[in-house]
Amino acid sequence: QVHLVESGGGVVHPGGSLRLPCAAPGDIFKINDMAWYRRERGKQRELIATITNGGIANYEDSVKGRFTIYRDNAKNMVYLQMMRLKPEDTAVYYCHADVQTGPNDKYEYWGQGTQVTVFS
Repeated sequence: QVHLVESGGGVVHPGGSLRLPCAAPGDIFKINDMAWYRRERGKQRELIATITNGGIANYEDSVKGRFTIYRDNAKNMVYLQMMRLKPEDTAVYYCHADVQTGPNDKYEYWGQGTQVTVFS
């Protein structure tokens, strides 16, 4: 289900930077882990970064050291700061959240995707 709203995609030259914000609804009971995925054309969607409610982040090897995931729990936001972008980072980027609408009601929320294109 698409419940998250991403923005910030666009076209950038190699070596450039972009920041992708993602907003979750304001009336959620609790947001647990949040994450960013991406899907290159013709490939499966892959997980590239995760962050726990407490702020512990993990990264897929190809983005480690270049991308940073962080969140603002007060605003129900997660961000992906991307630096030193490469052509192989070109993909549609999706945010994801494990949410609870009540103490026992758990769901997975997705964003609609935002295109990032890196080319000379």
